Amino acid sequence: QVQVVESGGGLVQPGGSLRLSCAASGSRFRSYFMGWYRQAPGKQREWVARITSGGDTNYTDSVKGRFGISRDNAKNTLYLQMNNLKPEDTATYYCNQWPPTVYWGQGTRVTVSS
Repeated sequence: QVQVVESGGGLVQPGGSLRLSCAASGSRFRSYFMGWYRQAPGKQREWVARITSGGDTNYTDSVKGRFGISRDNAKNTLYLQMNNLKPEDTATYYCNQWPPTVYWGQGTRVTVSS
């Protein structure tokens, strides 16, 4: 399994942007399907976006057109570009393989508020 460290979260106003990063360990990162997930306070963790080893992407409906997932295999890093953020995007964001393993990082908190 891959071990991950998420970063890049913070407080942003509605309509703002953030770029999350996920630094992953291991030499097999490039072969894994990877995903971003989020958990809002009091809610279940949900899938947000995924990217295949070949770079194909999929998004949950609520973020389509606003979020972009990408990867840099040379740097073992996964990214999530988040634009036009909304208060309902407030959550702790996690990266993991897709489908997810039981090994979760600490996540990075995103708060969208004026």
